[in-house]
Amino acid sequence: MIIRPARTRDAVEIAGIFNRVVRDTLVTFTTQERSPASIAEDIAARGPAFQVAEWQNRVVGFATYGQFRTGPGYDATREHTIMLDPQAQGQGGGRRLMEALEQVARADGAHVLVAGISAENPAAVSFHSALGFTQVGRMPEVGYKWGRWLDLVLMQKILGPE
Repeated sequence: MIIRPARTRDAVEIAGIFNRVVRDTLVTFTTQERSPASIAEDIAARGPAFQVAEWQNRVVGFATYGQFRTGPGYDATREHTIMLDPQAQGQGGGRRLMEALEQVARADGAHVLVAGISAENPAAVSFHSALGFTQVGRMPEVGYKWGRWLDLVLMQKILGPE
């Protein structure tokens, strides 16, 4: 599996991964699918802060980050997203994506990475714990999808100096 910066031409495959998660799971609270064009815009804007996992010439996962909140006090805090195709899970690609993303984040001046995880996704909580993230909070019933109120688990990792 190859981990590399995303290219705008990866947007169709990334949209496929993202939109399947939106349609079929409670992993994300959003119900809005994304177009390849909007994802291509994100890739262009984020540069190396948008990484993909490629296997057999196919994008099977991605990880990216953006600013956690607005305002100069949050300049060194980023919130990330990571999603994998189901067949790519358990192959080490997620770990490698996060390692690459952390490296880019450090070079970008990030001090903290934040993960907002659906409590309906305990595998993601375990995954992040294994990568050194600490659970710092749980926000009951802040998400709503499929007629259900959902909890958000907040985790963070202090990157510190490399």
